[in-house]
Amino acid sequence: MTAMRVLFATIPVRSHLHLLAPMAWALQAAGHEVHVASGPELTDVITKAGLTAVPVGSDQSIFEKLEQMMDDELREKVKELEERGDLLVDLSENRKEELTWERLRWGFRGARMTNAAMNDSMVEDMVQYCRWWKPDLVVWDSVSYAGSIAATAVGAAHGRFLLGLNVDARMRRHFLRARAQQPPEDREDALADWLGGWAQKYGASFSEEMVTGHFTIDQTVGSMLLDQDVPQVPLGYVPYNGPAIVPDWLREDPPRRRVLATFGVSLEQAERHQALSVEQLQGMLNSLADLDVELVVTLPKRFQKELRHIPDNTRMVTFVPLHVIVPSCSAVIHHGGPGLFLDSIAHDVPQLMVSRVVPDIGERGPRTEQAGAGLWIPGEEPEELSGPRIREHLVRLLDEPAFREGARRLREDLRAQPAPGQVVRELEELTDRYRSRRTRHP
Repeated sequence: MTAMRVLFATIPVRSHLHLLAPMAWALQAAGHEVHVASGPELTDVITKAGLTAVPVGSDQSIFEKLEQMMDDELREKVKELEERGDLLVDLSENRKEELTWERLRWGFRGARMTNAAMNDSMVEDMVQYCRWWKPDLVVWDSVSYAGSIAATAVGAAHGRFLLGLNVDARMRRHFLRARAQQPPEDREDALADWLGGWAQKYGASFSEEMVTGHFTIDQTVGSMLLDQDVPQVPLGYVPYNGPAIVPDWLREDPPRRRVLATFGVSLEQAERHQALSVEQLQGMLNSLADLDVELVVTLPKRFQKELRHIPDNTRMVTFVPLHVIVPSCSAVIHHGGPGLFLDSIAHDVPQLMVSRVVPDIGERGPRTEQAGAGLWIPGEEPEELSGPRIREHLVRLLDEPAFREGARRLREDLRAQPAPGQVVRELEELTDRYRSRRTRHP
């Protein structure tokens, strides 16, 4: 096949780029031109991954944009739901009796606001670039709808690269079914209105493919795949955590069983979205202090300074490459981020996931428990994330061999999926099927 031009689009979040990079490398190694478009704050991360960066939009933090975009009505609704312990929209919710039209309508208003905050500033630059560069294929991560809009504007094929279980597509189906049952004057669709407005600006019109992609690329463990309405491209997982250096203390086997505790790389940017507060972290450290383990905790310096006491069995670091440390671990504690979830499976390490900060965790947590590969503490009540509760779950992971066996079964499941290089041909065929114009590159 003639070399394609492929644009990867992602919001400026490091962990998202890390998940996309191996597929980008594979396409590049196969002879295709690959560029990566994102906010300027991600430029160094892209280039250090050996990829070509296309800075688009403003360099203002997406968290700042989100705060600015939230209107008073939505703030009041969020406050009301928080006070009664409800969620505006739990993307993992699948019980029809809970998915009322009111909740779904408000949920998609929130989705429109969130997605606009993350994407709007990138759209015009990205469309302009695509009109000049003429990509054949745009691959956009689950929430980077600027890629979907740009692909629609220029007639490129586009695929949605999933960052977790595809619970949002299922939620969209629930929404559309409920919407069809409403009177015509009450069939609000905030997400379609937002995407359709951008499409109209560039001479196109909205279709559900702007939400789903022409197809999806899915790294989910095969046994956890959810049904969807578009072609699905399974993809094997290749660990990448950015430029990596093996520290001295990791160059030998640990003296005791090693446990890694880490709760994401964006802690300093979005404190209120974190899995554990500093107080809860301190409680966890205190409760694990007498265990015969080496506890490695990743935490930014300024939060380390807020801790009252660091036990003797704890090593505090600001960062450690996950693919370097996870193979030496006996268990991992984390917030459910897809990278560490897959890293743990890739090395058959039992995992304890805490809280609900990741949108698909309400589905992925129970499925991990059912597979016998780990445990999940939702943390819907603060006492659920107490130190003693975390200790109780961790001791089970360390002492019950069945968890290691469950993790090993998921590892074999993951290994059965094709490596990025084996997926290239399928992406070429899908691009040829879905692009709406034949491109002549200069």
